[in-house]
Amino acid sequence: MPTISKKQLEEYEQLKKDRDNGRLLTPDGLRFICAANNYDPKTIGKHMLDVLARFQAEGNL
Repeated sequence: MPTISKKQLEEYEQLKKDRDNGRLLTPDGLRFICAANNYDPKTIGKHMLDVLARFQAEGNL
């Protein structure tokens, strides 16, 4: 039976934490953002840049 290392387990736990706290963009999340912005590339790009700026201002990046 294969086992994982302690480091792999820690990385997996961090990935789960990031996902649960909204710091990971999933395919479903991307679809939602695109649909919410009517699939307009300029609007989607502006939304993503606004989110990035907000994260940076809060010190989350």
